[in-house]
Amino acid sequence: MTNDTSTPRTLALTAGAVAGTAGLGAAAMLGYRRLRRMLAANAAELNETLPINSLWWRTHAKEKGELLYVAIGDSAAQGIGASAPNRGYVGILADHIRLATGKTVRVLNLSVSGATVDLAVRDQLPRFVKLQPDIVTVAIGANDIAQWDPVRFEAGIRTLFAALPAHALVADLPCFHLPHNDRKVFVANRIVREVAAEHGLTVVPLHEATERQGLRSVFTQVANDFFHPNDRGYRIWAEAFLPQLSTDVAHRFPQDAFVE
Repeated sequence: MTNDTSTPRTLALTAGAVAGTAGLGAAAMLGYRRLRRMLAANAAELNETLPINSLWWRTHAKEKGELLYVAIGDSAAQGIGASAPNRGYVGILADHIRLATGKTVRVLNLSVSGATVDLAVRDQLPRFVKLQPDIVTVAIGANDIAQWDPVRFEAGIRTLFAALPAHALVADLPCFHLPHNDRKVFVANRIVREVAAEHGLTVVPLHEATERQGLRSVFTQVANDFFHPNDRGYRIWAEAFLPQLSTDVAHRFPQDAFVE
């Protein structure tokens, strides 16, 4: 037997559920838009530090040093997202080199914010080949993931790695903690390792070091643009370099033991 009130009641309940779902959807959309606005504002704020960091490195590059450390890279090498330029991984490594060798170190940071592998070959490599650096670090390629072209990436990596001295330390790409990006990163890192092996270069396992931090690191080791590392994140980057740097310094500067 059919209850005469069941149909209106069902319709009312259905309408209420739809309205509730729509309300949740609208709230989620509003929250997403607010998040997008916040991230855009934070990114714009960090963008204002680009010329500041660049000037800082150019100014300090004029300082004399017994050893020359040259860095090739992008905004991470510039230390964008850190509380100060020298609190990025390049600055941390430079401090370790000074402690390890007891020598003064001139840091020539050739990196450019936003650089891809192609741009590093175009803008940084011509300056690099005129130098005779004692220490070299390379961390480049993260910006290539946005417009991923594996053929172009490999061609650029081959050109870049062919110009590096045997003692150069080249990092693979960091973990993005996003499956659709990390699939591209996996291919990029395979290319980095294969080309590095062809030239006898040491690969720094940056991806392994950052992946080990887990997804929670997005909230603890990343700047407020949710892209660049913060001070804690850059320490993880530096720690990825340090074992290889330690071995390199101990081998080529045996008169000074490496001190951590």
